Amino acid sequence: MNIEQIKTLGELKKTGYKSRTIKNELRQNLIEKLRKGESTFSGIHGYENTVIPELERAILSRHNVNLLGLRGQAKTRLARMMVELLDEYIPVVEGSEINDDPFNPISRYAKELIKEKGDETPISWMHRSERFAEKLATPDVTVADIIGDIDPIKAANLKLSYADDRVIHYGMIPRANRCIFVINELPDLQARIQVALFNILQEGDIQIRGFKLRLPLDMQFVFTANPEDYTNRGSIVTPLKDRIGSQILTHYPDSIEIAKAITVQEAKLDGNQSEMISVPELARELLEQISFEARESDLIDSKSGVSARLSITAFENLISTAERRALKNEDATTSIRMGDFTGIIPSITGKVELVYEGEQEGAFTVAYNLIGDAVKSLFPTMFPSIQKLEKQNEETPYDAIVSWFFNNSDGFELLDDIDDVEYKRQLDSVEPLKSLVKEYQPNLEGDALYFCMEFVLWALAEHKKLTKHRFYDGIQFQDPYGNFINKL
Repeated sequence: MNIEQIKTLGELKKTGYKSRTIKNELRQNLIEKLRKGESTFSGIHGYENTVIPELERAILSRHNVNLLGLRGQAKTRLARMMVELLDEYIPVVEGSEINDDPFNPISRYAKELIKEKGDETPISWMHRSERFAEKLATPDVTVADIIGDIDPIKAANLKLSYADDRVIHYGMIPRANRCIFVINELPDLQARIQVALFNILQEGDIQIRGFKLRLPLDMQFVFTANPEDYTNRGSIVTPLKDRIGSQILTHYPDSIEIAKAITVQEAKLDGNQSEMISVPELARELLEQISFEARESDLIDSKSGVSARLSITAFENLISTAERRALKNEDATTSIRMGDFTGIIPSITGKVELVYEGEQEGAFTVAYNLIGDAVKSLFPTMFPSIQKLEKQNEETPYDAIVSWFFNNSDGFELLDDIDDVEYKRQLDSVEPLKSLVKEYQPNLEGDALYFCMEFVLWALAEHKKLTKHRFYDGIQFQDPYGNFINKL
């Protein structure tokens, strides 16, 4: 029989349906997935051998969970994906405010309805997508919000005394009975509100005003917290922490490949952007390296973290920078250039917390220098290292390029908005540049080749072989000594 056809408690009994607690439901469905070798948290990259196994163990142990980690570490996404481990539909007593199980009612309404109607008690079906509730912990949250309070309007309408438990208006937690309930940023919740969760986690009791209610709520709690919040805004009170079964530490991607997979998956691009703009693989790696540099920078507060959202929004800005140039030049297609990376600076400045020294440097300067640091880190993986100190008369692979700039002392400019034809013509004019790239990266062709040529110029500037000046409409490269001599 199709579940939509089951409308009463009697019909449900005939199917042999057996109720399960939500923790047993999650456990049994996870066991089935593991036995079949199915993925449990698909789309979460970099946690395959760390966070996901720990979360699976917590579910098998029927624990409430605290996901502890810095910003942008997919804590909330993990919690939301647990919904996929629930049964597709569960039966509830129709009209119940707290999703009463027909076989195990806990509210006065459901108990009286079943007592009155017996097997004719109407039931409805609740889809797993409706079994997720989420609350962002903020200092203004009250016990009434999450647990409940007396409703004077209900008391007046029903002509009931305040001593009657039917005047109670249930808060978010009772209404999420038989659901996954997530409280984000738990340390932000006032200590007295955290205390109100003690009995719910341990015994399932809730207390509203003077009423002593025994509502054995059936819930899976997932909390998220940022360790930095413990000092900045509050803390998780120790008795509450003691009642949370598993605390799982999340982390940032530990490789560029994982970071690239996350960015590609999460970046929201228009279909036209994907068709119009070519993105060399080196550009993708450089973008992710910027986030890695930010996490190591002495000018950025490491305790605050550098969210994965930095790379995602920076990638969107990078694409839009190239798109804007193509639209202005009426080009049907274009490719990402090194110069386009200046367009991601607004995505960086809004995502990092600077320490005092960083504030002195200025947010723009810190962000711009992160791009240079990323270039400097990636360069030795593709080309011979540039030594700080070189022996006299020792030849290097870069001498020809540096000599070209010395002999062209007026410098070399790449404007932001020149079209692709002019962009490639200008890079080709630096004759030794293409031959160097071809020698060490022989597989590069087309747009990827020209991106790498510009990348080499940036790297030489970072290693003080050239000077790089950022103007409002482009970048100029010069030989540092030739420039000095000209000034003299």
